[in-house]
Amino acid sequence: MAQDRIGKTAVITGGGRGFGKAFGVALAAEGAHVVLVDRDGPEAEAAAAEIRSAGGLATGLAGDVTDEVRMAEIMAQAAALQGGIDILINNAGLHSEEYGKPITEMGLAKVRRLFDVNVMGLVGCTLAALPYMKGREGASIVNISSSAAHTGGSAYGDSKLAVAGLTITFARELAPDNIRVNAISPGLILTETIRAELPEVTKARVKAMQMSAIDGDEHHIVDAMLFLTSCKAEFITGETLRVTGGMAAGV
Repeated sequence: MAQDRIGKTAVITGGGRGFGKAFGVALAAEGAHVVLVDRDGPEAEAAAAEIRSAGGLATGLAGDVTDEVRMAEIMAQAAALQGGIDILINNAGLHSEEYGKPITEMGLAKVRRLFDVNVMGLVGCTLAALPYMKGREGASIVNISSSAAHTGGSAYGDSKLAVAGLTITFARELAPDNIRVNAISPGLILTETIRAELPEVTKARVKAMQMSAIDGDEHHIVDAMLFLTSCKAEFITGETLRVTGGMAAGV
């Protein structure tokens, strides 16, 4: 396995499971020390322990991305590992069926919570990591948006549309600090959770919207992250890469 990230530190929010855990496994396999941050501290540590058992460098920490003080502590702790932070993946987000309902059903409190996590959490984590990323060679931030951002029709999609917008804003503002900022919009990715929980009729309906006939897999999102955080993407910033099998294609 390539060891292209040796000496690098990567902080991944929502790192205890799903995409976040997969990102950590992939970056650790390339030599990075990954810091997995999750509201569920034991789950974050369990994921980190798996990486360590495979020979990688990993730390699991408990933290809610809406907690400004805790995120500042975590970023300082992560930076102390190897002198700074090289990669930040803003992956934590609310996306359950509970937060996919119409706004009129969710009500103000749940909509506010949705945006606090998916939007303001991203802003808070980025600002907390910034002092430790400035001037780092190859420093990169990847935000996780969603295909729902490009199709409209839900508060969840609107929160992820804000992520795409913030990606452009931060790319512009952080460019003088030599930090690239990009986003990934996943489409229907058949993770174990999605396979188990999403009704077959829904999976079939969404897949029918794709141009590609293949199933979206977790490795498609991981591969996109590895590219965007690599030197191969050094001239790419402010972009949202749609990994949707063509489902969310647009100009």
